[in-house]
Amino acid sequence: MQTLELFAGCGGLAKGLELAGFSHAGLVELNRLACESLRANFPPEIVHETDVRKFDFRRYPFVDIVSGGPPCQPFSLGGLAKAHDDERDMFPQAARAVAEIKPKAFLFENVKGLLRAKFSSYFNYIIMRLSYPECVQKQGESWREHLERLHRVVAAGKYSGVQYNVSYKLLNAVEYGVPQIRERVFIVGLRSDLQVQWKWPKPPCKERLLHVTIADALKGLPDPQSQDNTIADHVFVDGARIYPGHTGSDFSKPSKTIKAGAHGVPGGENMLRFKDGSVRYMTIHEAKLIQSFPADFKIVGGWGEAMRQIGNAVPVRLAEVVGKRLREILADCV
Repeated sequence: MQTLELFAGCGGLAKGLELAGFSHAGLVELNRLACESLRANFPPEIVHETDVRKFDFRRYPFVDIVSGGPPCQPFSLGGLAKAHDDERDMFPQAARAVAEIKPKAFLFENVKGLLRAKFSSYFNYIIMRLSYPECVQKQGESWREHLERLHRVVAAGKYSGVQYNVSYKLLNAVEYGVPQIRERVFIVGLRSDLQVQWKWPKPPCKERLLHVTIADALKGLPDPQSQDNTIADHVFVDGARIYPGHTGSDFSKPSKTIKAGAHGVPGGENMLRFKDGSVRYMTIHEAKLIQSFPADFKIVGGWGEAMRQIGNAVPVRLAEVVGKRLREILADCV
């Protein structure tokens, strides 16, 4: 089964879906360095470095899955939270992709902030638009007007386009074996004519996985300042220090959520704190492993840029778990 991924970033979701058994027909991403990371880990010819608003989805009628993580800044707890008024809100483009391709299923991911009460009406709009994607927004029609029209059309039984059964859930990556406390909203849609039902994957052993730690993830790695260190992206970064609200992640526990700041990376979350009280910044290699990327996965760019890409990524292991469930459900529909 093939996927087309939008807002691919450096490829966390894409790698997880690949490990789950999917192949990628295309990866669409605007950021130049993220695209370089994608080309370093996937066939370069499938990477499209472009604005998704200019992308012709109709070139991919054969793909089974549309996936991606629309930019999270419009809904982030740490951002301005302008939602639909933020020009980075790309959920309408995700819906356009679904409408034009009509895939068997779609899988989108976003931040926990998307479920905030202040966004409830707009989130309802997102779900309705993804459920009935061929009732498209008209020129000059506001999202509220479009939502009202969607409700009227559906209530009157006048919708005749492709329809999706949509489910969403807040998942915490640490419950699925990722050594990081990271809550994200996953939205899954299954085309209604397939007559299959979505079931969320359960954590294999919640109590055990809640004890997966940074120490477990980084076991065997040399100290980045050691002469024995020959790992290219395991380079010491100086300047880490503790102050109120900026204490780092305890090495003997799961990591705090690795973040990507709009105005520089907030080092408190991307800093390791050891038993003796000392601290240092995570290396690129360490952050990559904590996000459950394979050790040989390449992230292009200096420390700040690489941490931005890693902080924006979907944990690979969590993407793989959700992807495997999606593949199981769709197996009889191929």
